[in-house]
Amino acid sequence: MKKTLIALALSSVAVGAHAGQKLVVAATPVPHAEILEHIKPALAKQGVDLEVKVFTDYVQPNVQVAEKRLDANFFQHKPYLDEFNKAKKTSLVPVTAVHVEPFGAYSKKIKAKAQLADGATVAIPNDPSNGARALLLLQNNGLIKLKDPKNLLATSRDISANPKNLKIRELEAATLPRVLDQVDLALINTNYALEAKLVPTKDALFIEGKQSPYANLLVARPDNKNSAAMQKLAKALNTPEVKAFLATKYQGSIVPAF
Repeated sequence: MKKTLIALALSSVAVGAHAGQKLVVAATPVPHAEILEHIKPALAKQGVDLEVKVFTDYVQPNVQVAEKRLDANFFQHKPYLDEFNKAKKTSLVPVTAVHVEPFGAYSKKIKAKAQLADGATVAIPNDPSNGARALLLLQNNGLIKLKDPKNLLATSRDISANPKNLKIRELEAATLPRVLDQVDLALINTNYALEAKLVPTKDALFIEGKQSPYANLLVARPDNKNSAAMQKLAKALNTPEVKAFLATKYQGSIVPAF
């Protein structure tokens, strides 16, 4: 009887310790949730129970982490995080950089940027950081000029030269693949391109280089950034195994940032 009680007590302690290592992390479906699902078994062996909550927008994952409804999120780059913290008066922090999703330009109407007609309609994301990223890519490909060619928060008002009189339409990032039939060119975040079955390395008319500064981050709060479970998650995201997974599954569309 005494042995049974001791065994039960030890079992309860073990369950309690395991429960203390649970992490609930928000992620967009592709590739973030897929990467997290891939590392789940390795984390489980370390006593971390990882639960992945999938979101299709860029706002709620940050809101829910800030409100302590979730532990962390994995979907955004530093310019977006900085702009969100400033606009919403939050204090979310990067834990580690994981990968870069080279940002690309897509079209169903033309096969090369040289075919872009005068007065063509170009759709870009409507959030400040990704909108600027799109404008910088257009500039780097000779389609427009910006007042400050390095401004990570440039807007269409900062265009100083537009030789093709391009009409810039700002739309929610997630909707851009769905409007490809309605515009001449759309600049699309790679996660949304992949969800729409576009292959960035093959389908993009032009795309960012691997040196892009927009690494995707694991993001948490100051109060839990350094917790044992969070650090195990960060380490698991920066392993040779994850590098191999990215190379095999995404064929160059996703580039490790570590």
